[in-house]
Amino acid sequence: MSKKPVFRAGSFNQGEKPTIACFNQAQTPLGVDLDDLIAAMQVYVDNFVAPVWGTPASLQRSQDFVKGAWALVFLDDADQANALAYHDLTDEGLPQSKVFVRTTLANNDLVSVSASHELVEMLVDPSINMMTTGPDRQLVYAYESADPVEALHFDVKGIPMSDFVYPAYFETFHAPGSVNFDQMKVVTKPFEILAGGYQVIFQNGEWSQIFGSPKKEQAFSKEDRRQHRSQLRTLDALERSLPAKSRGSVAKRAGK
Repeated sequence: MSKKPVFRAGSFNQGEKPTIACFNQAQTPLGVDLDDLIAAMQVYVDNFVAPVWGTPASLQRSQDFVKGAWALVFLDDADQANALAYHDLTDEGLPQSKVFVRTTLANNDLVSVSASHELVEMLVDPSINMMTTGPDRQLVYAYESADPVEALHFDVKGIPMSDFVYPAYFETFHAPGSVNFDQMKVVTKPFEILAGGYQVIFQNGEWSQIFGSPKKEQAFSKEDRRQHRSQLRTLDALERSLPAKSRGSVAKRAGK
């Protein structure tokens, strides 16, 4: 008698459910109790992100990095220029998100929104190397799941969590209004960028951003961040994934 196959939702590392070690190394108050934030982010993953993206995870509070676990760490100040938060890899080669508390608060952002933004983007694209063509097939979009809707958030257990797009957002065959394109049901069609959001694109041999509104573009240029979130490492990862003749353009996009 054959054994019944066990279904596992898809995620990094061949469908295994990762543990994410969450710890605070910041001296600046987060503006929210860390245990409450972790509990809210667990519900965020379990009830909102994993059902649509197939990305389960177990968040656990820790004092430091944990062997074999992903990481979400809170630090005071950005360790890269123009960064509020981003995700990259631990020394062990596993995904991690960094949230810079003092930098985030100075930018009038909420730590819980930045953390959940990084969390969903890390779960959706943990290796930071996913790309897709857009509606006109001439643009290549980075697979960023929170940037197009980054100005929006909703409460989970009374704590603001970042809105995020659904897989259908990156599927051009969906007619406008035919399915849900983001958690808050504000996006109306594939690849739509809301007024407070943006997307990272590759076109004509160069990386750049496209914005949901002139106001967003103007704010983007002034904010002390926004090669932020996952994108500092996204640029390097996407660079490596491109054909050799296309490499070198990422640094131009980043202004490096």
